[in-house]
Amino acid sequence: MKNLVKKLLTTNPNIGFSIARLTLGLVIFPHGAQKLLGIFGGYGYSATMESFTAQMGLPSIVAFSIIIIEFFGSISLILGLISRFWALSLTGMFIGIIYTTQLEHGFFMNWYNNQAGEGFEYSLLVIGLALSIVVNGSGKWSIDTLISKKK
Repeated sequence: MKNLVKKLLTTNPNIGFSIARLTLGLVIFPHGAQKLLGIFGGYGYSATMESFTAQMGLPSIVAFSIIIIEFFGSISLILGLISRFWALSLTGMFIGIIYTTQLEHGFFMNWYNNQAGEGFEYSLLVIGLALSIVVNGSGKWSIDTLISKKK
């Protein structure tokens, strides 16, 4: 267990990885805040759960996990706290999004509203940033760095 914690917190002290982590956290945060808190034009927790379970047919645990990963995961990424875990969670979530809702619409996003839904290019960018964090850690400016230095 101690080795797992050490692996999760150990990071490459490169500023570039900090930039990737911060970018990913800042991009995902408004989406999580929409779903959990109803800000940034979102509908909040109850309406999001209803939409995910009743309209999209997702199991409650999956719907709940999406909200938690997007909100708390993005905050943790911004802070650099257990970033590998949250980045891996986002990777899995976005693979699921591609498979369940975007693959049928092709690669490109729906910029001109001429498709029935969104393509998966945005999701691939999220996965790429997340995987760089999974592989390299939180980067130079992170809580993970502070914790791993104390151990």
